[in-house]
Amino acid sequence: MLLFLDPGTDQAALAARLGDYGFHVHAHTYEGHTTLGLVGPGKAKAAELQALPGVRRVLPIQEPYKLVSRTFRPDPTLIKVGRATLGGSQMVLMAGPCAVESEAHIHEMARLVAQAGLPVMRGGAFKPRTSPYAFQGHGEEGLKWMRAAADAHGLAVVSEVMDASQIPLMLEYVDVLQVGARNMQNFTLLAALGKVRRPVMLKRGISATIAEWLMAAEYILSGGNYEVILCERGIRTFETATRNTFDISAVPVLKQLTHLPVVVDPSHAIGVRDKVIPLARAGVAAGADGCIVEFHTCPEEAMSDGPQALYPEELQQLARELEGICGAIGRGFARL
Repeated sequence: MLLFLDPGTDQAALAARLGDYGFHVHAHTYEGHTTLGLVGPGKAKAAELQALPGVRRVLPIQEPYKLVSRTFRPDPTLIKVGRATLGGSQMVLMAGPCAVESEAHIHEMARLVAQAGLPVMRGGAFKPRTSPYAFQGHGEEGLKWMRAAADAHGLAVVSEVMDASQIPLMLEYVDVLQVGARNMQNFTLLAALGKVRRPVMLKRGISATIAEWLMAAEYILSGGNYEVILCERGIRTFETATRNTFDISAVPVLKQLTHLPVVVDPSHAIGVRDKVIPLARAGVAAGADGCIVEFHTCPEEAMSDGPQALYPEELQQLARELEGICGAIGRGFARL
């Protein structure tokens, strides 16, 4: 339920009373008015809550995802990522290699990201691979290389966390903690991420519905971390012509259902290099707040996901084209 409060209400006293009822209380201020979102096993009914001092109106939240919904927060959530802001008037393009391969290579990749004028670099230090024999990443050493490379060029860093035990280490090096598709319903990990104060990019599960995806985000918000970015990265269907099927309809649907920023990942959605740019264009035109792509200096020699990685010149082309699309739909394009 959502409680609209009268001006001057003693919020601390009211929150304590609501806690006695068994509710967890989440406050939000919108257009100068304070609302309290109530979640959890509270027993009080709407009429009883309406009678509490300072409560002007009680509005049930019908969706199973409470804190994620537009009902709880009508205004968009803005998330600062380095020099850029996701969820606002500007679209943010993020780019980097699938995996951090070496110290020299990630420094070169950071230079190319900055040369393209982009504010955020992605890169994997821990790699969840289908085969246990495939390259698993350089771990903490890779994080150190990537942080140093990013700092040298004023970039923010996005990297994947695979397990709750990795979070303290990742917080030392990473600006945005990415949850991969395979871990979208790793509820232990999601609950742990709810306790940190660092943005989380939550990728859609391989076969997850939008409702399941939003409920996964609810795990993080319910823990107190409201900085969640939703990333559409393609879903598994019967189609075999591409790696996955890019659900472009998810972008406008999410923009209506939730206040959280929405990002598209055309690299994983399609898995084929020459189709990444067309999908990126479509995602941004549909209203995505950000786009995250993979590129590499020599994709043929990449240690993972080379077939979907753009060449550096293609990354620059993509940045130019997305900036043009943003202008056509009345949005800005975040530049370093």
